[in-house]
Amino acid sequence: MSTVREAPAASLANTFCGLSFASPIVLLSGCVGFGEEYTRVEGFSNTDCGAVVLKGTTGKARLGNPAHRVYETASGMLNAIGLQNPGVDHVVDHILPTLDFSETRFIANVSGSTIEEYVEVVARFDDSPIDAMEINISCPNVKEGGVQFGNSPAMSARVVAACRAVTRKPLITKLSPNQTDIKESARVCIESGTDALAVINTVMGMAIDIRTRRPLIGNIQGGLSGPAIKPIALLKVHQVYDVAKHHRIPIIGQGGIADATDALEFLIAGASVIGLGTGLFYDPHLCRKINAGIAEYLATQGFKTVADLTGSLDTTRRTGH
Repeated sequence: MSTVREAPAASLANTFCGLSFASPIVLLSGCVGFGEEYTRVEGFSNTDCGAVVLKGTTGKARLGNPAHRVYETASGMLNAIGLQNPGVDHVVDHILPTLDFSETRFIANVSGSTIEEYVEVVARFDDSPIDAMEINISCPNVKEGGVQFGNSPAMSARVVAACRAVTRKPLITKLSPNQTDIKESARVCIESGTDALAVINTVMGMAIDIRTRRPLIGNIQGGLSGPAIKPIALLKVHQVYDVAKHHRIPIIGQGGIADATDALEFLIAGASVIGLGTGLFYDPHLCRKINAGIAEYLATQGFKTVADLTGSLDTTRRTGH
């Protein structure tokens, strides 16, 4: 009598920039502190996420912006923390030694006000156990009147090239949606040596207290995250993938992911892995639920790996009724 063999379960493990990830989920910078804020959550498993991106780090310690720094909006959240952090020396000397690198991958987030500061921070992290570095180019360039590096393809390229020159670790460039042509920015960052792209950073917004007629954020404006920006982020991933796929550059798709369906949309649009941020504030156990949903979809749709799903969007026009 013949027996029916069950198909092998789909695998969530994948490779990103040469690093093995246990899951296609990356925990985004600023949402889990320096890692310990999430890894200490009861029930955390090293298969919950593929990597954790640490809080944004600058050359010297920063106190950040005045209060209020966070405000909940309809389907989202505004934040203007102002890169509060203890400085790169403290992070490397005192925080990294407390992290368990056997639990997951840890990615540093590099920020700066000048190209020289970016280089300083990258060089310091290069001489550390960190697995990779994410370059936050959505920082104001103090030498160019405060214009954000990430809003100018030329300045973005200069930052990436300067960072590339001082490290062999994987570099991930975090692209801003607050620019005219994100595809051009992706192209020049790839040509300047980035190994991957994170798409997207927050969308700038504001909120007003009508009783006082004053901004609700101390910095007046802040970065909008959460479900409200998901359609924007999804389109940007699709647009950047059109450039990145020709160079085999992977994408972290992020922006408003709140469940497995959202995550699958980003993978189909071209993301190799997906980033979770604001959604973790609503549900600290969201990783496990999204992993289960992705695995179920892969199995029912006949995909063996997450990589098989990446960029599988069908854009052909259909005619008829």
